[in-house]
Amino acid sequence: MMRGAPLDALPNVVITMMKAAGEIGVAYRTYAMDADAHARGQIAVSRAYGIDHVSGISDPAVEASDLGAAIIYREDAPPAIDDSEPLLLDTGKLLSLKVPDPWSSPRMRKRIDVVARLKKECVGEKAVEGWIEGPIAESCDLRGVSRIMMDFYDAPSFVRDLVSFVVEVELAFARAQVEAGADYIGMGDAAASLMGPEHYREFVWEAEKKCIRELHRMGVPVRLHICGNIKPLLDMIATVEADLVDLDSMVPVKEAREKLGPARCLAGNINPVAALRSGTPLSVEKCLDSCFRDAGGTAYAVAAGCEVPRDTPAQNLLAMARFAQAHRPSVSS
Repeated sequence: MMRGAPLDALPNVVITMMKAAGEIGVAYRTYAMDADAHARGQIAVSRAYGIDHVSGISDPAVEASDLGAAIIYREDAPPAIDDSEPLLLDTGKLLSLKVPDPWSSPRMRKRIDVVARLKKECVGEKAVEGWIEGPIAESCDLRGVSRIMMDFYDAPSFVRDLVSFVVEVELAFARAQVEAGADYIGMGDAAASLMGPEHYREFVWEAEKKCIRELHRMGVPVRLHICGNIKPLLDMIATVEADLVDLDSMVPVKEAREKLGPARCLAGNINPVAALRSGTPLSVEKCLDSCFRDAGGTAYAVAAGCEVPRDTPAQNLLAMARFAQAHRPSVSS
């Protein structure tokens, strides 16, 4: 779909992480830290629920961990950045940071190994999704969200330098995943939805464009995932050239289609909790039908607005797969 080829069904690209760990009965810490568990979980969940990809995504703390940030590890929840003591509490420390070698950095290497295992096991069956943090998301992981927001006003040069450094880190990480077999790269830049158009334009827009441009030069399509309300940013997101744009539940599909054009692939936007976890198979299919129609019947992928909750009923996930298999996108004009 991302390459514009004809399709006989809609892709089902729901994001599963905690659901995947639960599918094979392991604690989430094991899933996040162990390549074998991660790969087994992705294969199991994708085959059980008719999902068309397997993914290396596990948590947003991977790159920050290998750069030296303090990480909070919990037994059955995703690793999290310790925002009380971020790596760049002292902005001057940025000058001493070096782009790590993904192949010799423990948590990056784990994701590379996951991608390689998934490619070996699922070649010809599932698309293999690599994953990186986006420019502002990773900047916030290293500096802290509230501090970055203040830095927009107090230290704009530092923010630009940090974002530029992050781009180089993420491109090195992405390149390693492509070498390991990733068919496309997902880029999560959730913090972008926390800022207005002016700051997005000043600090993030060009960095996202650079990341995606360079990923295309590596020969892979790109999935852009920004949690939250990106309606004020849609005009600019239209120009970053992501091949697939995820839409959270507060972003109307119809408005996104109008802003991003008829050929841009859209995914989402059903609410992961209210519509997917707490719905019924019939209501899930009705939500997806509405999304597909609002997308104009073209270039649409089945997905929730964000990660599938771990306690989502199996029948609701199977309803997503049925909908995807029963619908074929029309050709965009």
